[in-house]
Amino acid sequence: MKDIDYAAPKTIAEACAILNEKGDKARCLAGGTDIIVQVREHRRDIDVLVDIKHIPQVNALNYDPSKGLTIGAAVPCYRIYEHKEIARAYPGLIDAAALIGGIQIQSRASLGGNLCNASPAGDTIPPLIALEATCVIVGAGAMREVPVEKFCTAPGKTMLGRGEMLVQLKLPPPKPRSGAAYLRFIPRNEMDIAVVGAGVAVLLDDSKQRCSAARIALAAVAPTPLLVLEAGAALVDGALGDALIDKAASLAQAAAKPISDMRGTAEYRKHLVGVLVKRTLNIAIQRARTG
Repeated sequence: MKDIDYAAPKTIAEACAILNEKGDKARCLAGGTDIIVQVREHRRDIDVLVDIKHIPQVNALNYDPSKGLTIGAAVPCYRIYEHKEIARAYPGLIDAAALIGGIQIQSRASLGGNLCNASPAGDTIPPLIALEATCVIVGAGAMREVPVEKFCTAPGKTMLGRGEMLVQLKLPPPKPRSGAAYLRFIPRNEMDIAVVGAGVAVLLDDSKQRCSAARIALAAVAPTPLLVLEAGAALVDGALGDALIDKAASLAQAAAKPISDMRGTAEYRKHLVGVLVKRTLNIAIQRARTG
């Protein structure tokens, strides 16, 4: 491992200045559970790690039932799932935050880091997409917000420009009769990379027998985490039941473009998409009906 400079800015402006000066040779350090491993294994060639944990905005975790949830880019997973109000309001997000690595990893790893790592198999990305989360990006004195589904552009690559950093994630408040869920399939019981992941969110009508809106997102079946709009739209076509859920699962399978690798064949992954979408939809619908 080559010598690398370390910077610990106290403000967003200081961090962005370093990122702008060093360009591709600089990376933000939040929990470090991905970037440190990548640097040690020579998968990332950088000159400076920019430790953002001393910046107040990236450590903020705020929930207001009327305004929604704000998660700083460096907030570790355990703070999210141990927050009782957040756990009740966003169970689909908790499904993912509680299974990244083990307890030790969860005390360091952040949703912001998981997103910026831009792995196609990132566990927290599908539920963030399903829950209509947006990214707050700051750089060169300017701020912009983009939907999470547009943030990852290729494996390991994001839409962040030179001198930009992810500061926060914003989620809208959960609506009445809404539910969400995330499931993944892994070869082992824990601390493995998803062969397939599925995150869904549904909104039911007053009768709780029909779906007013739905979003379905997939992991590990395309170069980037995938929002399947047509699968969600299919659930709005009629009364909820096995036939409608099967239709949505089939559309999700059709949209998936997996590869074969050491963790599973493309055909196996296609099959798993159908299985996991059905299971997550049933969980999310049940959560929406019971509150």
